[in-house]
Amino acid sequence: MRTTIALPAITPERTALLAMDFQNGIVSRAPDADALVERVKGAIADGTVGYVRAAGGTVGYVRVAFTEDDWTAVPDTNKVFSAVAAAKMLHHEDPATRIDERITPEDGDIVVRKIRFGGVSTTDLHRQLSERGIDTLVLAGISTSGVVLSTLVDVADRDYRVFVLTDGVADPDPETHRVLVDKVFPSRAHLIDTTRLRELLRPAATDVRSL
Repeated sequence: MRTTIALPAITPERTALLAMDFQNGIVSRAPDADALVERVKGAIADGTVGYVRAAGGTVGYVRVAFTEDDWTAVPDTNKVFSAVAAAKMLHHEDPATRIDERITPEDGDIVVRKIRFGGVSTTDLHRQLSERGIDTLVLAGISTSGVVLSTLVDVADRDYRVFVLTDGVADPDPETHRVLVDKVFPSRAHLIDTTRLRELLRPAATDVRSL
């Protein structure tokens, strides 16, 4: 069944594409990882009008990485990150925490380091976005059930207009990914792919998507 869904217009100057957890130690966990990174790279900038950099939008990067003090501060009550701290994983200077070189940040981009699942709760990302007048976010990340889910819930509660880049998110568990994208995310965000993002960023873009 095909339905027509109205999408809000995107104002590039008030929009940020967030590339989340695209770092060396995590990218390989995604199914078809190389293709995923290339799609996100293209959404950031491919040299043509219609993608975020060329359109005048902001690009933000979120990575997960810990200092020694961060490890020490993780309480035993945190099921996931207490194990990370105990194993001394993801040290902030470890190559595993570096952003994939194929989408290396450029001058003027936002880069934050987090110590929990979401991209906002343990960073100053919200402040930086607010200072730039950004009210619209396009989310890409690994994994769908981790950073994408946590960040989506948080930024929706902060009243951002949110788009999820459906071909820019991935999860090690395909069924979990499917359920989140098909059944959970639509209530909180607009779902688009990289082709639709390009259309929305064009000055003459329409606001209707056929599914």
